[in-house]
Amino acid sequence: MSGPWQAWPVGVRVVVRRHLPEGGYSDVLGEVLVTGPDGVRLLTRRGEVTVDAAEIAVGKIVPPAVPRRRRRET
Repeated sequence: MSGPWQAWPVGVRVVVRRHLPEGGYSDVLGEVLVTGPDGVRLLTRRGEVTVDAAEIAVGKIVPPAVPRRRRRET
C-alpha cells in the first residue's frame, strides 16, 4: 500500500488521524522518524508512535511547534 505519507521528509512535524480498532479516530502529532509503505513512525511528546498504513485516515505537514515560554521567577 502506498500513501502520501511516504513523501514526508524525516524531521518534519505532522499530524496523522488514525482509525481506532473500537471505532472512531485519534490524532497523533509529532516529528517524522521513518516513513514507508507499511506506515509511519513519529516522535511525539510521549515517545515514539508507529501508525500502520491501514490505520491512516488522513495526515498532513503542520508548522513547527511554538517554543514554550519560560516561567518567570518572582
